[in-house]
Amino acid sequence: MKIQAYLAFSGACEQAFNFYKNLFGGSLQNKETWEGKGQDIPEHYRDKIQHIELKGSGVHFMGYDASPDTPINNGSNICMSIDLDSKEKADEIFNALSKSGTVHSPMQGSSWGEYYGRCSDQFDVMWMINAK
Repeated sequence: MKIQAYLAFSGACEQAFNFYKNLFGGSLQNKETWEGKGQDIPEHYRDKIQHIELKGSGVHFMGYDASPDTPINNGSNICMSIDLDSKEKADEIFNALSKSGTVHSPMQGSSWGEYYGRCSDQFDVMWMINAK
């Protein structure tokens, strides 16, 4: 069994996935837009992402731009979690993700013995960072 995150956006999916690719590495794969899908999608939205994947070493998640009539509750319905072996790398990733976002819990020691922080990025995606 394999469980993966599938992130929904309201038009910023490609921008978000380019940001994540630059931060985490890997490559964008299986990119498709709404163009030619036979869906009832407004003309101005057909160049938006219908499906995309970010794949790399230790990274694989997917995303799309939900159709304009689909309500999105950004940030509260999913948390992406990253486990790292280095506090320095945890700080680097946390700082990049929270730079244009919101810090909910700064990087600090946790009750479970990990170095932990939680933030939302500029796309309202919630992230939890853990380091040993």
